[in-house]
Amino acid sequence: MKLSQLRAIVAVAERGNFSEAALELQLSQPAISHAIATLEEELGVPLFARGRHGAVLTPAGERILYHARQAMQHLEMMQKEANLHKGLHGGHVRIAAFRSVATHLLPKAIAQFHHQFPEVAVTIIECAAFTDVEQCLRDGRAEIGITCLPTSDDFETWEIFRDEYLALLPPQTKINSKEITWEDIAAYPPVLLPCTPCGRIVHNHLKTLAIPITTATDIQEDSTVVSMVNQGLRAAIMPRLAAVPIPPKVQVYSLPVPIERIIATAILSNGLQVPAVFTFLEMLRKFDFNSLAKSTY
Repeated sequence: MKLSQLRAIVAVAERGNFSEAALELQLSQPAISHAIATLEEELGVPLFARGRHGAVLTPAGERILYHARQAMQHLEMMQKEANLHKGLHGGHVRIAAFRSVATHLLPKAIAQFHHQFPEVAVTIIECAAFTDVEQCLRDGRAEIGITCLPTSDDFETWEIFRDEYLALLPPQTKINSKEITWEDIAAYPPVLLPCTPCGRIVHNHLKTLAIPITTATDIQEDSTVVSMVNQGLRAAIMPRLAAVPIPPKVQVYSLPVPIERIIATAILSNGLQVPAVFTFLEMLRKFDFNSLAKSTY
């Protein structure tokens, strides 16, 4: 069944004859007749009773005309939706991000974008880890991802923020210095690390040290890790953005050998993006995430 056949049945029904339908569609009368005849053959029922007074719908034709009009309306709605997404007077931008970014950074950026382009819908898809963000992009469930570098060649990326890893020590810790040593951290075995790929980054970093540090990655929620530290049960190493809000009594230190996670915007390298997505990406490039993060701390 072709679109031209649907147009033909609607035009003939509205005009009452093949000649006027042909004029309306700017086709020849044989072309209209062939379209209707072919459709009748496909459906196995006559759609029109032809006579000297024109073409009159059969009972089957009346019912099929209703569905043909519905199909034409849906096609028109599809085109309207496509046109909306081509511009900035509508459309939808989907952003995949891991929890700490989705919680502390993206809402303010989305609010700024919404103020400029209120007709564009923006949705956050919260993921457990940045590897899930990247899979979300590959699966087509999001157009933009907030991930950590480095990443694969599947993506085009732009750095937006650097997040320092911190040592969180229990409130009762006694250290007579503004700086801590790896031995100070190792005194609280096992030291909690994020169970996400961020934890593996720290674990690989710790393996290069002279002193062994026993670690654990069995707690999924960042807030639970921080609560364990606050209750004096463990020490932890985690990104600052993942740790906030940090309870006031928890002791916070930079690591003896600093490490950071590099947070970046990502899109598929070969993806076809609509203007709303490009506009949102441009806003993300200019957005001051460093100042926003400092205000969050």
